[in-house]
Amino acid sequence: MKLLVIGGTIFVGHHIVEAALRAGHEVTLFNRGQSNPDAFPEVEKLIGDRNSDLSALEGRSWDAVIDTSGYIPKTVKRLAELLADRVEHYTFISSISVYKEFMKPGMDENGPLLELEDPDIEDVWNYYGEMKVLSERHLDAIMPGRALHLRSGLIAGPRDPMDRFTYWATRVQRGGKVLAPGRPQDPIQIIDVRDLAAWTIAMVEAKHSGAFNVVGPDYPLTFERLLNECQSVTRSDAEFEWVNSDFLMNKKVIPWDEMPLWNPCQGETANMIYYLAQSNQKALDHGLRIRPLADTIRDVLAWDATRPADQIRSAGLAAKKEGRLLTEWLANKEQG
Repeated sequence: MKLLVIGGTIFVGHHIVEAALRAGHEVTLFNRGQSNPDAFPEVEKLIGDRNSDLSALEGRSWDAVIDTSGYIPKTVKRLAELLADRVEHYTFISSISVYKEFMKPGMDENGPLLELEDPDIEDVWNYYGEMKVLSERHLDAIMPGRALHLRSGLIAGPRDPMDRFTYWATRVQRGGKVLAPGRPQDPIQIIDVRDLAAWTIAMVEAKHSGAFNVVGPDYPLTFERLLNECQSVTRSDAEFEWVNSDFLMNKKVIPWDEMPLWNPCQGETANMIYYLAQSNQKALDHGLRIRPLADTIRDVLAWDATRPADQIRSAGLAAKKEGRLLTEWLANKEQG
């Protein structure tokens, strides 16, 4: 197949291109040429900007397009309108953040969606899920029956720029007393980017359409099991101290940024309790295969070891702050 990949040089897009090339497909990249411009020297590269300049795509056709970088609905719409008669199939990397609430575990693709009151809003930080919903709807209207929406959750693996999973693997590897947020039984979902990428290509080949929750693993995973798996892989002397959410919130610890995967679900976020407990049964029924968590941990650690030691990580609690929080928490416990 002739595949057009929008983006294709950062994390998810990079792995999707690798999976496409392994499957023997002909790949063309369309991006600004600014991020990892030396990646994939063997493929055709078209330089442009999805927000302002699509001229490089004019007069061309492909069997399918995979959009890894669609965030603003009007730009997704503009691209789809240009490609509607030039591609047979459109895959859109969406998000489980499209859902309105997460009040029960195992919600499937039929869950209620968020609504964007002003379709001209471009504030991705505050309206990320709403904008993904509207983007999906634009694609369905322009290419009915030909659009595939992959609603991903937390994605882990080599080349991850967000470091949310990487933080836990490396923190447990470092050992000692580890601040573990919330409750041991809190649900967690993680999918290896390479599993997502391989399945994406298979779905494109089969020309499937509709929405799929692309989350993992294929069994109920808890925070405690994740940390124990990290310890088993690293053989560290880590000791987990579970610190309740009220304490962390009072200390202004930032969920996800300082404490990756911590989902306190209080106040305005109370409806997010099962954010990391969505159903992936539809994707599993369509061939999604999940590798062992230990393999992801091991490969993430190997990749992280190749990065400069002084490189600033995107997420995670600073060691000194973690130490201060643990000292205060343990002192409070002793006082009863």
